[in-house]
Amino acid sequence: MLNRPKTQEQVCRECFFTAFEEEVHQTIVDNKLFKHGERLAVAASGGKDSTVLAHIMSTLNARYNYGLDLFLLSIDEGITGYRDDSLETVKRNEQQYGIPLKVVSYKELYGWTMDEIVSQIGTKNNCTFCGVFRRQALDRGAVLMGANKIATGHNADDVAETVLLNILRGDVPRLGRCANIITGEDSSLPRVKPFKYAYEKEIVLYAYYKKLDYFSTECIYAPFAARGFAREFIKDLEAARPLAIIDVIRSAEDFVFAAASDEKLPQPRTCERCGYISSQPVCKACVLLEGLNRGMPRLGVSRTRGRRGEKAGLHPDVGRGGGGGSSGPAEVASESAEAASTMPAERQGGGVAQAPAGGEGGAAPTTAGCADDGLPRFEAWASGAAGAGGQTAAEKVARAAVRQRGPVEIVYETT
Repeated sequence: MLNRPKTQEQVCRECFFTAFEEEVHQTIVDNKLFKHGERLAVAASGGKDSTVLAHIMSTLNARYNYGLDLFLLSIDEGITGYRDDSLETVKRNEQQYGIPLKVVSYKELYGWTMDEIVSQIGTKNNCTFCGVFRRQALDRGAVLMGANKIATGHNADDVAETVLLNILRGDVPRLGRCANIITGEDSSLPRVKPFKYAYEKEIVLYAYYKKLDYFSTECIYAPFAARGFAREFIKDLEAARPLAIIDVIRSAEDFVFAAASDEKLPQPRTCERCGYISSQPVCKACVLLEGLNRGMPRLGVSRTRGRRGEKAGLHPDVGRGGGGGSSGPAEVASESAEAASTMPAERQGGGVAQAPAGGEGGAAPTTAGCADDGLPRFEAWASGAAGAGGQTAAEKVARAAVRQRGPVEIVYETT
């Protein structure tokens, strides 16, 4: 006999297996997640969630005749000692479940591995880059394989953590959406979460007692992720009251916001550079990639969060489920309050502020204003010599730009 973490019921193993599978099936049916004949990409990392998802989808697809064409889709981020080992697990899953596997890598898509990115930016913002690139990589891999939808292994704990993070950030527009079981319905490649109401502990129990082959080592960069703090808080709530996780999710589902709110989610469009789904003219993945390629990786990362970050055109959804694939306004870095406090008053009002001739530290003049299309534009010469504090004039403008309300576009020019 075992104790179900979700319901506190005492059940035997077989009854637990049946109950768990039927609850997932009911979630799929009630929310109409799939249509007969669809090609489904099952996001596979080799971890417990994606391994159980692959097993469950294969089982239910045969049992209830969903008529789905399944394949595993894995992303190789290029993390030595972690992803290379977990991919071996996924390859074994391919043979165990008879589901074909497609692996796409950051290196082939972006020209960078996560190890190389971390060597440039350190471990503080690495999850921002990985979350954005991973989300878009899943989209690109799914499109390449002709998928109609992507199924991810996000469980109830993950959803509750995301709700909490958005509350802490004051991210009103995404607070309700983050609990949706289907995201990207308006796009050509929706994502679904069959495990939305499945507790992480029950997924672990299912994998353990079913003796599934999964990789249990945590990402070597994960300890530096902000999500870890939300995860600990959710675990404390669950320990005090097991239904707390579901309560958090239900609360997010019931949130109703005033139609007059001036903080709306941008409508989906395609990136002008890469052609993939974005909420801004240039997706976040392209912005981050340009910063890396120019040797200025921090230009694509902001420490500003919540309302201020949203009003500055910053996308705070950089954890699991966030990223440049479906939403990613062009972003700039905000390194300190000093840069913001010294911004000329003319810039706050949308006027043009001209830097002294030659710029600071010998850099070329820098201007800020609005483009013909009304998008705030900040033009800078990235090749200028560094001034006080090791910052070029271009970096100072980029850091101050977050005070400009509305989406921000960075235009790099070299002399």
